[in-house]
Amino acid sequence: MKKIVCRCHDITESDIEDAIDAGYDDIETLKRITGFTTGHCQGKTCLPLVMKILERKTGKKVDQAPRTRAPIDTLTLGSLATGEHD
Repeated sequence: MKKIVCRCHDITESDIEDAIDAGYDDIETLKRITGFTTGHCQGKTCLPLVMKILERKTGKKVDQAPRTRAPIDTLTLGSLATGEHD
């Protein structure tokens, strides 16, 4: 059965496991190769799941989330056009 980890990018548990097996065994490089946390939810759903998979596969405690880059908050095109954003 296909287990979706990141709904924004349709990344499965096996995609994450395959990347870890290929040597991407830290949270930052795993993010770069798979793209998790870069969708609309910005990792709110997938980050905890990926961290658990990484801990299970490597046996190492993952205590640091990947770096976030702008935009941290989503903006609408309307707010950009009117200048009404924080």
